[in-house]
Amino acid sequence: MPRISDFQTKEVVNVENGKRLGHIGDLDVNLSSGKIDNLIIPGAGKIMGFFGKEEDIVVPWSNIVRIGADVILVRFYNDHDSTIKREDS
Repeated sequence: MPRISDFQTKEVVNVENGKRLGHIGDLDVNLSSGKIDNLIIPGAGKIMGFFGKEEDIVVPWSNIVRIGADVILVRFYNDHDSTIKREDS
């Protein structure tokens, strides 16, 4: 059974354009069902973190195409796709 730390070491890649989104920082777990609802990828820091950071990327579990040994492939078409939600931290 995979552990959360196993997910955090994998890089997340968009299969539509090959863009690397980063590494998973957190998981959104539904406590009632015990299932993972979303992968949360932290936003990149801007100029050593002095001027804030970009928004976190929240990827719904249903957008995962494949989980491999080193990478998690997700599908979406652009940064404004309604299936990928962005959250302020």
